[in-house]
Amino acid sequence: MDVLFYIVMVFVGFIVFIQIYARVQGLMKRGKEIPPIDGKIGNALAQNATTLLYFYTPTCSACKVMTPVIDRLQTEFKNILKINLASDLEIGKKFGIMGTPSLVLVKDNKIQSFVVGAKNETFIRKLLNNHQ
Repeated sequence: MDVLFYIVMVFVGFIVFIQIYARVQGLMKRGKEIPPIDGKIGNALAQNATTLLYFYTPTCSACKVMTPVIDRLQTEFKNILKINLASDLEIGKKFGIMGTPSLVLVKDNKIQSFVVGAKNETFIRKLLNNHQ
């Protein structure tokens, strides 16, 4: 029984460590210049003062829940871009995306917010309204 307890505690500790690590990495990216990006996404970032980038993959369970929320918000906010990492992996690498879903708020070519994990519509709406 003691061995099982230690195995569970190591597993839980590992999960907590990963969560803390992802949050610290996101905080460290705030204020950094975005890398140069070509194509449609690069043009959109150059034209908009504030842009929310939504990184997802089609096979991600949390993304399947969050993508319809992003689709609804795209009708209201024109500065939201969806980036499928299955086809645009290089852009994900440039931003240092470690997991999906991820939200990166860019304002004036600097990262203002970097969030990993599924978020609800209220959180995303506040994020966009606070940085307009």
